[in-house]
Amino acid sequence: MSDSLRIVVISASLEVDNPADANALNLAERSRSLRICLLENGYNLIAVLPVDVFLEQRLRQLQPDLIILDAESEARDALEHVVTATRDERRPIVMFTNDNNSSNARAAVAAGVSAYVVAGLSAERIRPILDVALARFEQEQQLRHELASTRNELHELSSELKDRKTIDRAKALLMKRQALSEDAAYAKLRKTAMDKNLKIVEVAQRILDVADLLS
Repeated sequence: MSDSLRIVVISASLEVDNPADANALNLAERSRSLRICLLENGYNLIAVLPVDVFLEQRLRQLQPDLIILDAESEARDALEHVVTATRDERRPIVMFTNDNNSSNARAAVAAGVSAYVVAGLSAERIRPILDVALARFEQEQQLRHELASTRNELHELSSELKDRKTIDRAKALLMKRQALSEDAAYAKLRKTAMDKNLKIVEVAQRILDVADLLS
């Protein structure tokens, strides 16, 4: 629910040192509008952070559920720092911008942005935008988990095949040198492993290593 979703915004300060600085005034107004949009929709805005050397540390301390970047402020330069700070514990990142350059959008998504929203800063659009970003992030996380599981399964299968090959080579060596049947050779490997509290593949590898030394 929106009231339990912990959100951090990276945006311009509301304080403007020079009242004649039109750009600073515009950024401050944009930042104010973003905060109002979130509050009007019932979201839990836990912090608004500036772009400084403490950004990564603050994000790690706050542990937000979602990060919003106002790309018309200094947040464009902060994207790399945000991605770095969330690399070990990934979080959905939403970027609001007026930049409709498709290459910049692709670069942002590749860097880890869940939603790249052009000219979408309005109260009525906030909730569906964040809902879609969260759904997309969860889907990506599921795909990452499935990919990691598949890789682990392939690694385990590869290790099992390698172990089987080692055991088969050791069995063949025992069969040849001690005139044993395949079953007897395997039984000997298993008994030796039990007696020495080792895995069968470890016993098999030791036999092969000794055979190599004596050859």
